[in-house]
Amino acid sequence: MSTQARAAGAHIAPPRRRRRGGRSQARSERRLGYALVAPVVILLLAITAYPLLYNLWNSFHSVNLSVANQPHSFVGLDNYTKMFRSSEWVSALERTAAFTVVSVFLETIAALGLALMLNRQFRGRGFLRAAILVPWAVPTVVSATLWKTMFDPRAGFVDYLLGGLHLPGAHTTWLAGVWTSWVTILVADAWKNVPFIAIILLAGLQVIPGEVYEAARMDGATAWQSFLRMTLPLLKPALAVALIFRTLQAFLVFDVIYIMTGGGPGVSTETLSFVNWQTFLVSTDFGYGGAISVMLVIMSLIIAGIYVRVLRPGQAA
Repeated sequence: MSTQARAAGAHIAPPRRRRRGGRSQARSERRLGYALVAPVVILLLAITAYPLLYNLWNSFHSVNLSVANQPHSFVGLDNYTKMFRSSEWVSALERTAAFTVVSVFLETIAALGLALMLNRQFRGRGFLRAAILVPWAVPTVVSATLWKTMFDPRAGFVDYLLGGLHLPGAHTTWLAGVWTSWVTILVADAWKNVPFIAIILLAGLQVIPGEVYEAARMDGATAWQSFLRMTLPLLKPALAVALIFRTLQAFLVFDVIYIMTGGGPGVSTETLSFVNWQTFLVSTDFGYGGAISVMLVIMSLIIAGIYVRVLRPGQAA
């Protein structure tokens, strides 16, 4: 080997050692992360493992408390087959998916605008930041009851306000129609959850350095270009967290619907969680209800996995 080749090899060797050191450091950090998360994971498993496993066991058995002296016989996939063939379950899935897409989209847009506003300097910003947390802090049962009363054409102010301003929707029995019921649910849900998303996005905006925008202005970028090419990509980790939490909340929505419409009129506002509640606690069919619960868990994990994959920080914008 020539002297030049040996010299080249000598120059190449140190980076290789540094790479190995980098991998070792990454493994150490990963092990530290696992160690820090392990106590919480163990606690959650201790609390949820038995109910989850028992529910999974029920889903493969015939367990109906409304049938006296019924043996808990093994039925295999019969409960799952019944679920997928049920028009009630399929319709509830369609309504749940539609509500999830519409509510998450509208609430994320509104929350992003609110977060961008709160990220600016203006008098009273601290008070407004604290004030927007009030709707989120109010229990869902209380806020849903409040909105139900406000949409009441006899006792609420919505009908009075629309009538006074001569706007469409006055003298409407909001909770008696299919589409109007969904409007009231979306409004109540947005009032409760937009502040939650906005605070998460605001935290993400706070860590974006101002020098990035200064450099963009010097390069002649417009505000819209800065928003699309810098704010959104740098906001992706916070956006991923907000979307995962909010989408799963919307997909598993129950309390606001139970309080405001009770699944009505008819079954027009019944969601998967509402059907699951009816199966478990009204019909006391733990086998079929267990199958619905297991499917809800699987679909929730799929949704979270898609978000993590699409919105992971290293993903190109």
